[in-house]
Amino acid sequence: MFCSATAALAISPGPDNIYVLVQSLTKSRNHALATVAGLMTGCIIHTTLLAFGISAIIQANEHLFLGIKILGAIYLLYLAYKVYKSGNNISIDTDNAPKKSLKQLFVQGFFMNVLNPKVTIFFLAFFPAFLFSDTLNTVIQFYVLGGLFILVSFIIFSTIALMAGFIKDYTLSHKNSGVVFKWLQIVVFVGIAIFILL
Repeated sequence: MFCSATAALAISPGPDNIYVLVQSLTKSRNHALATVAGLMTGCIIHTTLLAFGISAIIQANEHLFLGIKILGAIYLLYLAYKVYKSGNNISIDTDNAPKKSLKQLFVQGFFMNVLNPKVTIFFLAFFPAFLFSDTLNTVIQFYVLGGLFILVSFIIFSTIALMAGFIKDYTLSHKNSGVVFKWLQIVVFVGIAIFILL
């Protein structure tokens, strides 16, 4: 379920995968893959902060951890509402894509991820619901989930980079694709929020 939810989120158009798509269309697949590598490396930082911070909270106070899960569910429902209120069109702006080296794109992808507080909040809302063992150390569990998140996201983002031309042609020729991706995000956000509260 965790991998399925991660895959659905990675496929749904957002700032990160749209940026990867634009890099592939305007520069090359290698430039897009460098961006992907940077983004995924940034996820390691978020996983580490989450693993050690939330694990300490779990050990200190289970009620406080429950409160965090409830706030996480509320945040995911808020994200679903924001997606619902947004438009149905997928915008791929390739006119103003900056020219950067592979190293610059890796570094930019890394900092795009690490310095984005929304990623931290999303990890906080998403990961705790999928802790899978009462005996295994929670730090290890968070790293397992983080590793799966990075692996699934890397595969999908890399596929976007490699199939950029096809994806652009498909979204432009299928006017309802934006609606499908929009409701996919809503279903995933609401579904995870419900799973957290059960």
